[in-house]
Amino acid sequence: MTEKASSRDYDAVVVGAGPNGLAAAITLRQSGLSVLLIEGKSEIGGGMRSAELTLPGFLHDICSAVHPMAARSPFFRSIPLADHGLSFVTPEVAAAHPFDEGHAAALHTSIEKTAATLGKDGPAYTRLMNSVCEAWPLIAKDALGPLHFPSRPFTMAGFGIKALPSAWSLAKMFSQKEARGLWGGMAAHSIQPLTNLSTSAIGLVLMANGHLGGWPIPVGGSVAIANAMTSYYLSLGGEIQTDFQVSSLEQLPSARTVLFDVTPRQLLKIAGHKFSSIYKWQMERYRYGMGVFKIDWALDGPVPFTAEECRRAGTIHLGNTIEEIAAGEKRSHEGKIVDKPFVLMAQQSLFDPSRAPEGKHTVWAYCHVPHGSNVDMTAAIENQVERFAPGFKDRILAKHTMNASEMEAYNPNYIGGDINGGIQDVRQLFTRPVLRRSPYTTSARGIYICSSSTPPGGGVHGMCGYHAAKKALKDMFNLEAPTI
Repeated sequence: MTEKASSRDYDAVVVGAGPNGLAAAITLRQSGLSVLLIEGKSEIGGGMRSAELTLPGFLHDICSAVHPMAARSPFFRSIPLADHGLSFVTPEVAAAHPFDEGHAAALHTSIEKTAATLGKDGPAYTRLMNSVCEAWPLIAKDALGPLHFPSRPFTMAGFGIKALPSAWSLAKMFSQKEARGLWGGMAAHSIQPLTNLSTSAIGLVLMANGHLGGWPIPVGGSVAIANAMTSYYLSLGGEIQTDFQVSSLEQLPSARTVLFDVTPRQLLKIAGHKFSSIYKWQMERYRYGMGVFKIDWALDGPVPFTAEECRRAGTIHLGNTIEEIAAGEKRSHEGKIVDKPFVLMAQQSLFDPSRAPEGKHTVWAYCHVPHGSNVDMTAAIENQVERFAPGFKDRILAKHTMNASEMEAYNPNYIGGDINGGIQDVRQLFTRPVLRRSPYTTSARGIYICSSSTPPGGGVHGMCGYHAAKKALKDMFNLEAPTI
């Protein structure tokens, strides 16, 4: 896409072109720096890629699929992605959670409609989410960044009181399985045992974003987000080089600063010789979490869910009760294989017809597995779908699977299949990758880390890249980043 990287110097080089690498490169270029963005693969995007994995005409999202954070990310909202071709479709039912009896709880964009699916727990849910939804727009910029004194400390404290406890503990405010199950599925996005402190934070943020703007699906696949970000970056005059695997600093052109959209393990291999012994010691102890096993299906029709809400939802959580979900997540975290895993499922083609031939459908799903597991979970996942959608297996035309090791081979940031760039438990929620005044700086001047291994962690939102670029601009160039 550009001349060879070794032929000239730059103010800044960004290594890795996932959502955070792109966000960092855009932020640096907005401030007038000469910027080279380097990507190891032939295509930009990291976790935002789409391809015909099964049959011709069936477009599947390889990694990320539904984007609760993307449309409301402070960074994404600050740049004109719609002008560069990005559009979203937002299902009215963001997520549905079916039960063995044939009915389902559902996260609607309306709090009232959601509460109506929760029986006696509806009023408690309404009180909880009204308070969270009122607070979130006021604290989002502070929450989606490094640990610091917030602009609205009392509002943040009120949110923190709800977010800090474990999801298992917060579930006690509900008495019936519908609300408890819906809540358990939301909190299980944290990819850790539901008894861990701060697992409530993930569930609350996802539910709040569902009520404030829904869980949008990018038209044309997740690659559409990458394409729009790339188009905007190039319109600013930024440069890109693909098919450039970086394994050492010596490969890079000279630059005043380098930002890495990689995890600690990779950064140590590339630049570890530049770091202090204490920083290396800290980085070597960074912890990764569970992996995932993913399946994409090409179907001869929509998934025949028994519950009507599931047939209208963009995302489905398959796990029945919170007790079943919690037990499975705990076992997987302990390195054990689960017969009835919690399954996260997306039905993009129900809302974006461009994903499949007329009358056909694409479906995306994954479950959590032990870190680095190579066990084939195809049967276990398909049995879970069939459990809530009898006849599902008869509609399968083709399938494509990726185990945890294959996920890492596809995207080196997914160490052991960990799609969050490291476990996001209370020890690594704000102190990822190490405990420092700024988590984006390293002990080597001019070298920064901007991946999901920094706050606020995993997800397609670009905030890690923005905050790392903001810090580099201030440190190295005495410049302020654009306000978001």
